Amino acid sequence: MIPVLIVLNAGSSSLKFQVYDMVDGAEPRLVWKGLYEGLGGAARFAVKDKGGAILEEKTWDAGDETGHEAALMHLVAWLSQFREERKPVAIGHRVVHGGEAFSVPVLVDESVLQRLEALVPLAPLHQPHNLEPIRIVRRRLPGMPQVACFDTAFHQTQSDIATLFALPREMRERGVRRYGFHGLSYDYVASVLKDYDPQLAKGRVIVAHLGNGASLCALKDGVSTATTMGFSALDGLPMGTRCGAVDAGVIFFMLREMRLSPEEAESVLYKKSGLLGVSGISNDMRVLRSKAAGDPNARRAIDLFVYRITREIGSLVAALGGLDGLVFTAGIGENDVATRAEVIGGLAWAGLTLDEAANRSGGPRISAGSGPTAWVVPTNEELVIARQTRSVLGATQTKLAS
Repeated sequence: MIPVLIVLNAGSSSLKFQVYDMVDGAEPRLVWKGLYEGLGGAARFAVKDKGGAILEEKTWDAGDETGHEAALMHLVAWLSQFREERKPVAIGHRVVHGGEAFSVPVLVDESVLQRLEALVPLAPLHQPHNLEPIRIVRRRLPGMPQVACFDTAFHQTQSDIATLFALPREMRERGVRRYGFHGLSYDYVASVLKDYDPQLAKGRVIVAHLGNGASLCALKDGVSTATTMGFSALDGLPMGTRCGAVDAGVIFFMLREMRLSPEEAESVLYKKSGLLGVSGISNDMRVLRSKAAGDPNARRAIDLFVYRITREIGSLVAALGGLDGLVFTAGIGENDVATRAEVIGGLAWAGLTLDEAANRSGGPRISAGSGPTAWVVPTNEELVIARQTRSVLGATQTKLAS
């Protein structure tokens, strides 16, 4: 019987999962991947094999109000049909915020869960959903080892100066600092960059994680030295529905002059801004690209997105003291030929030159000339969670054995 790891990534109305074989300490091997979406209403389930072929689909009526707990129990039941071949031995979870206390993945017990719940104010729209499946598993599958893997942990290598805000010291003592996010994605890119260009992996690299959530990370010898996201997942680049960096005075204006409640202002910044807010059309770059020629608002949203990326890359080049390479990853970064071309076009000052044919074909190298190189590297956050979960299990078993 093959031991397997289950990787979970929970959102407000979704639950993504992947299942990995864990054999003899080798790299975890993907077996199945799937998604529950529309949770809380007309939920849908689909699971695929590692090649992408759909194995099973299911829908529930809106009146069923299928939530995360029902989805998890459905997943357990679905996996039970393979009990003679594979046995789940642990669950790894994506947790957005680890705060200052958690710089590495950790086996979850009640004490750890309480400390993670205390971080909810630092990520109010992400952390509660990440923690809900952990509570469900502890209640419904007691004894199942669970490992929390953090989006913030990869950035713990940054210097004290890189994490500071120019605020009173007592606020820093209460945890108000730059944390950075998308660390699981950056961890993966850093781990595989040597397979693309061994020399570049040791150099000064900026990774552009561009999707519905978007950020940049400056790597030096594979280690995070600076990033665009800060205290929360709102900071830095404009995103699908999130504003990115904004003058704090705008918040006071929303509260005082527009008379929005804090909850209403938070909703505007997280859910009604970014590409959606600027365009008034969609948060989906594919939709905006399809309308850009005839709709100036769609074009404006795209132009702002690209402008902010190139401007923030300039700041990270300064933090690195130069640039050897640029990596595009995540949904937009991996799939949007035009965005990559426009970003590289805006970085001619840095010596980047686009190879148009390579860009159209998806790379992996999409630059020409002798300057800094540009690459497309598909990310795999779930594999990083599987790796980290296996590592924690191995360390735990070693301690128990000794």
